[in-house]
Amino acid sequence: MKLRTHYVFSLGLLSLLDSLLLSNSLEVIIISGIISVTANNVIDYLGHEIKGKYISRTPRTHTLPRSIGWGLLTTVPIIVALYFLSSTELILITILDGIIVGPSHMLLDIFTERGIYHKINGRWRRIALAHFSYDNPAVNGLAILLGVLMLFAALHHYYYDYHYYHYYS
Repeated sequence: MKLRTHYVFSLGLLSLLDSLLLSNSLEVIIISGIISVTANNVIDYLGHEIKGKYISRTPRTHTLPRSIGWGLLTTVPIIVALYFLSSTELILITILDGIIVGPSHMLLDIFTERGIYHKINGRWRRIALAHFSYDNPAVNGLAILLGVLMLFAALHHYYYDYHYYHYYS
């Protein structure tokens, strides 16, 4: 998938998950956006290499366990900043976002032509659930639409919680 597709999908997924756990909408959406952009850039930048005239994925970042590690690694500066500036709840949400952002990247990549890597008998093998081109506009558009819908659902949840809390307090 295209990198912008990863950004929007991860932002929507992280925001929706965070909205179910915490009600600080603006802070959480900003942190989710930073994590989404940073982690997806790291995963794609470090996980692609040029072979001849083609760019190929590598198992360096395009495996499920390693993507979790890279996602957590990208959240470390945010966690350190939040340690001095914010609450423990927001730190825990940020750690959870770091765990989720890598697998969300792999979820989209498993539907592309080359898929993601997994190890069988000590060798790296690729697995793909579908073989769409990474730049297929219909598939990228569908993933972006799903990300936007998740983001709107998260915003709706925040809005509902805010008005419910203030109405009955």
